[in-house]
Amino acid sequence: MNMKLKRIVTAFALAGVIAGGYRLVASEMDGPPWVESASAAAPAAAKPAMNLPDFASIAAQYGPAVVNVRVVGKSKQPAIDDDNPLAPFFRRFGPGAEVPSQGVGSGFIVSPDGVILTNAHVVDGAQEVTVRLTDRREFTAKVVGTDPQSDVAVIRIDAHDLPTVKLGDARSARVGDWVLAIGSPFGFDNTVTSGIVSAKSRALPNETYVPFLQTDVAVNPGNSGGPLFNTAGEVIGINSQIFSQTGGYQGLSFAIPIEVANQVKDQILANGKVTRGFMGVTVQDVTQGLADSFGLQRPEGALVSGVMPGSPAQKAGLEAGDVILQIGDAPVASSADLPGQVGRMQPGARTALKVWHKGTVRTLDVTLASLPNDGMSAGRVNPADGDKLGLAVRPLAPQESLQSGLKSGLVVEDADGAAARAGIRSGDVILSVNGTPVKSLEEMRALIGKAGKHVALLVQREDVRMFVSVPLG
Repeated sequence: MNMKLKRIVTAFALAGVIAGGYRLVASEMDGPPWVESASAAAPAAAKPAMNLPDFASIAAQYGPAVVNVRVVGKSKQPAIDDDNPLAPFFRRFGPGAEVPSQGVGSGFIVSPDGVILTNAHVVDGAQEVTVRLTDRREFTAKVVGTDPQSDVAVIRIDAHDLPTVKLGDARSARVGDWVLAIGSPFGFDNTVTSGIVSAKSRALPNETYVPFLQTDVAVNPGNSGGPLFNTAGEVIGINSQIFSQTGGYQGLSFAIPIEVANQVKDQILANGKVTRGFMGVTVQDVTQGLADSFGLQRPEGALVSGVMPGSPAQKAGLEAGDVILQIGDAPVASSADLPGQVGRMQPGARTALKVWHKGTVRTLDVTLASLPNDGMSAGRVNPADGDKLGLAVRPLAPQESLQSGLKSGLVVEDADGAAARAGIRSGDVILSVNGTPVKSLEEMRALIGKAGKHVALLVQREDVRMFVSVPLG
């Protein structure tokens, strides 16, 4: 069985729930299996004093600032196997139909006037968000903004004089440091677990902008969005993902560094969205073989495998085969370091790159642009008359554009209804609507609103382009 990354949010359908119970059995011992008498015992050797972390004090002081987040939304009903005893019940909705669902996650208060940090995937698609405090008060929360690329969300409740956490800096954490998590695994509010920092700056699949903290803290579904504390009682991360074969905790947990989350929070509160610097390169790690091939003394840096035409990287003179060793004052040890460092800079920022180019080191100046389609997430397209086309689309990501050679287009994340019946499927790229190129959801909506009974979509599927006619009802 392949191991998979699991976002740790508990979800279940309101339409029908089967609950399984677990019986907890406590075993007791009348006493230890042996007791050594004082007279027989060897003299105790002096041991150095050990400074153990005071987790109890951290939990008592900052536990009240950790909240339970409950979400009500809608999820798509998957196809039901005929052997499933609930098949007749769920078939009433039909495959792909939206059914009520709810989820449970965690969050923590960062401002006494009700600003709360959590994961973007906790509140994704939420129609109603309820926050419960440790004193059992409940509030309806407003989603101020989300940033799917970092998996950070800011929500707010209408309350004042609330307890808050103290924010630290994950960059000062050391591998082996004790850490503490507080959250709501499986809905059990304010559950405290502990462990150590296992690694830093972990790059995970499809997670470009986050240098994750890896820990062995026990986190499970419902811990998503909860804080990760150091022994000083400072939050250094947001628990976000686990690596698991079963969907439950197996010793590999990942947290978003708090400085990444804090920067996202500040931008959302100030501007309602997040903007990031953009360079326009694809990079890979330098192996020992590649280092030998390029004449590097050791395998380090980010090897440029592609440069987007017209990008800041191309204008600065970067070429495929260059190895980026440093950006600004920050060394680039591996390819995972570069996207986060660029993403933390603002569009228009100018920085220097130290680059290994054909056997020599040179310095290039690059002025970053804005990440294309920054802050935009998938949205559902609806024609002006209200009949659904049945598509959830998002703009091409820069790396997808570079790899495919497409300058613009909309990636289909989900298709149902008329679009699915016409043959559109997830992964297709819509290039034009009725002959007009599209690069944003708004452009597509406008063109569909002007269409008649049918709309012609130019679609690219892998290396094949085709027109697909979709009836609008």
